[in-house]
Amino acid sequence: MLMLLLISCAKENKKDHSDAYKITRTISYNNINVDVIIDKPEINEVDVLITYHGTVQSDNNILPAAENTLTQFKNILNRKDMMIVSVAHPQLSILFGDNIIQAEAALLWVKNLANQELGIKVKKIFLAGHSQGGYLVTRLNTMHETNGVIANAPGPLNLVYRCQLEENGQAPSSYVCNNLKNTYGTTNVNSNAYYQRSLLNFTDGFKSDILFVQGLSDMPIQMYSWPTFKQEVLNCTDCKNRQFVEITGGGHGAVFESETAKTEFNNFINSR
Repeated sequence: MLMLLLISCAKENKKDHSDAYKITRTISYNNINVDVIIDKPEINEVDVLITYHGTVQSDNNILPAAENTLTQFKNILNRKDMMIVSVAHPQLSILFGDNIIQAEAALLWVKNLANQELGIKVKKIFLAGHSQGGYLVTRLNTMHETNGVIANAPGPLNLVYRCQLEENGQAPSSYVCNNLKNTYGTTNVNSNAYYQRSLLNFTDGFKSDILFVQGLSDMPIQMYSWPTFKQEVLNCTDCKNRQFVEITGGGHGAVFESETAKTEFNNFINSR
């Protein structure tokens, strides 16, 4: 009877691991905690898409933003066998860019701990980010190798330009620039501190293939620096493959709206 009971329990545990589910949990890697939403298919051996959301205006919006980003990427993904881990990275209480710590912790947790903690086998890992999330995955690609990275409308590209507009009253004030100003002074006083956190400062050393999607009718503040950013990335001599998909008439969410961008997104993942 004891043997039968043990066999029964083992089967039940295996069934539990195989079930599809969607959960929110706090994960930890090297004592860095971050909330994630995990959407797992009904298989145990999975490729994983880790997604990163854009800028929010309130701490209360971080988890909903992660949920929305998961849904947006899931809706354009043409595979049903990938697990999606959407990262609710912090924003408002830190200087812009410092959430790379939580972004990295989520990636390393998937790489090194998800197998054991979720009872699964992680195979390939892809990163995808929108807006500020695109900024994070681009930076992560200078730090860790994955199977591929997709960045839609990544930014801010140039914090010197953006925050200078705010200082001159040419753009609405934001917590991003206000926090930087309170720490470093104005862009005229310490422009290098702003540049160091701009995506223009992270255009080389890509460790994995990366796909950039950019709508060419995006906001002027994005498009002002886009040609410079694109050229610097193309000039990189120590990067893996870089691919650009530019959508004429496309806006900030081009990867979610353009059929061309959706096709390129899926081709990029499925070819690796």
